[in-house]
Amino acid sequence: MHYLKTIFKWIKKDIIYLIISILAIIFVNYSRTFVPLFYKHAVDTIFENKGSNLPGFIVDFINIGDTQLNKLFFLGLALIMIQLFRALFMFISGSCNALFSENIAYRMRVKLYNHIQNLSYSYHTHAETGDLIQRSTSDVDTVRRFVGSQLTEVFSVILLFTFVLLQMLRIHTTMTLVSLIVVPFIFTFAFIFFKKIQNVFTETDESEGKMSTALQENLTGIRVVKAFARENYEISKLNKLNRVYADNVQKIINGMSTYWASSDFICFLQIALTTIFGAYFAIKGEITTGDLIAFTSYVSTILWPVRQLGRIIVDFGKSSVSLKRIEEVLNEKDEYQEKNLLTPEIKGEITFDHTSFQFPDASVPTLKNVSFTINKGETVAILGKTGSGKSTLAHLLVRLYDYTDGSIKIDGVELKDIDKKWIRKNIGIILQEPFLYSKTIYENIGILNDDYIEEEIFKAAQIAAIHTDITKFEEGYQTLIGERGVTLSGGQRQRVAIARMLVKKIPILIFDDSLSAVDTETDLAIRNALRERSNELTKIIITHRMSTAMEADKIIVFDDGEIHEMGTHDELINNNKIYKKIWEIQSSIETDFQENFVSEVGE
Repeated sequence: MHYLKTIFKWIKKDIIYLIISILAIIFVNYSRTFVPLFYKHAVDTIFENKGSNLPGFIVDFINIGDTQLNKLFFLGLALIMIQLFRALFMFISGSCNALFSENIAYRMRVKLYNHIQNLSYSYHTHAETGDLIQRSTSDVDTVRRFVGSQLTEVFSVILLFTFVLLQMLRIHTTMTLVSLIVVPFIFTFAFIFFKKIQNVFTETDESEGKMSTALQENLTGIRVVKAFARENYEISKLNKLNRVYADNVQKIINGMSTYWASSDFICFLQIALTTIFGAYFAIKGEITTGDLIAFTSYVSTILWPVRQLGRIIVDFGKSSVSLKRIEEVLNEKDEYQEKNLLTPEIKGEITFDHTSFQFPDASVPTLKNVSFTINKGETVAILGKTGSGKSTLAHLLVRLYDYTDGSIKIDGVELKDIDKKWIRKNIGIILQEPFLYSKTIYENIGILNDDYIEEEIFKAAQIAAIHTDITKFEEGYQTLIGERGVTLSGGQRQRVAIARMLVKKIPILIFDDSLSAVDTETDLAIRNALRERSNELTKIIITHRMSTAMEADKIIVFDDGEIHEMGTHDELINNNKIYKKIWEIQSSIETDFQENFVSEVGE
């Protein structure tokens, strides 16, 4: 019932197509029950002058013929006309089913895709990409196939069974009971089979999702696979997942084989019983030869569709599993559900006040009691060892995560009171491993807005120190880069990502270790260009490079989720704490490198 309620929610918008299809099916199945009556009419009425069970208007049409041969001719002509009308209504039903199912699948894909876009960052960090792809494609297609064919087929079988039962009862009640004695067994057997195999469908879908995830991860990280010669490992991993999926599919095939073979035996047993008892009643004179022919035809007409209910039930099980998986995603909380949030003018002042953050699945906070202020137009460098909370702080500012305690204010407005989309339009974040699309360089830089003019694209590229590199390419800005930007070097990808963010002209910019792949000279050129561009741009630079940090207006050193030091370069050098130690280590490494380089050049 839950499945039926859920599926009705999807189909109600196009219910008119389903209604037309069912009305067409009513005519198709009702007229189908006339076919055995034509055979009975030919034997009993035309040749033996007995009564006919055909509708009067058809009998009148057949009786236009004045001889037996002519009557047979008109009987055949009437049968052809009935079949032509059946074909027409079958076409109408099929067309409505196609419109009905495709519209549902279209809306389902759109809603699912849109909802996935609006799910939280934390959801996507735990979700498997391959599994989400499968839910958005094959699971949707499974539901589409069911509502497009099997759903109407259920109505078709029920209607056909009802019409055939009525026609059979008109001929002979006892023979009707004999002819349908195995139908309850077929229904029961199909139901038991469905209950047993339903879990296998769930396991099969899940194993297919895991296999899709492994394939997607392999293709995404193919450079790593090649670099470490891990091809055999990846092949072995996929083979194991493929084996699990194949075994689950084999379980379904074995179950289906058992069902079809068993149901075939039951159906042929029913045909044999009908023929034997029909012959007995015909010999006793309780039914005519035409009645026997009609019953034999009716049994074949009804048994195979009823037998098909097993397949429909199986498909129902598959579609219910698929719909459940789709609903699981749609039931996840949309991160934009909050209403009436603020969209204040953002100038660039940031205040952390005893801010803490802890992941839901973590036992200790990632950030602890963090307090500092960044003034509009300041450049703040954030240092700290891996895992000290630097990137988490950046994620809090763009509300990828929401802080658990304390306060963060942007220009005096509480961050949680500001609309997420608004804050992300005004605070740009450039990651260490930026994502680039398989488009041209020009399109990647201007992808955030279709209205950018060339001068803005070029200016942003010049500030990001990537313009010269681009002009050296044969196609220039129209150079098509590979998926995820694989045809560019790490530094070039970072600079394209910086240009993409700079073209937005936003008041706050966060560099999350996004200058790590560029040399010191280029790093300095980018920072100087940013300074020349605007004194009002607030910049937060997360870095491990002391030469980058030392020129910031303020330096914050994180350790184990807490602020260990804060001040200017000169102030922190005099503190004789972590910053000074890092400075001395990096300075000595750089000095040794320069001395060795000069020595080797001299030699």
